[in-house]
Amino acid sequence: MIAALDHVQLAAPEGSEHALRTYYTDTLGMTELPKPPALASRGGCWFAAGPVQLHVGIDPDFHPARKAHPGLRVTGIEAYAARLAERGAEVTWDGDLPGHRRFFSHDPVGNRLEFLERVDG
Repeated sequence: MIAALDHVQLAAPEGSEHALRTYYTDTLGMTELPKPPALASRGGCWFAAGPVQLHVGIDPDFHPARKAHPGLRVTGIEAYAARLAERGAEVTWDGDLPGHRRFFSHDPVGNRLEFLERVDG
């Protein structure tokens, strides 16, 4: 039986690790996790914020995920969107999900990310 979502894997092109580290740690505020030695030679990076993990793997035939995306639940969404915008990330608000405030952004290699917060009412 499925008990929880362990992580989401995104893809990235070769040589993009520095830009990914900057975005996921400095912009999003996540922590980089060390990859197991057997997997580190493949490149890419792993990140966490509390129990949430995003793994970014290197794909030689990389194409950014423009529709498929992880949905990341946040608190203080207005301040979080401002944080991203202040650090140069584009923030696109979307009001189509009832009971939520949400916006979309893209990582430095073009992968789509959704950020959402439940609202009362």
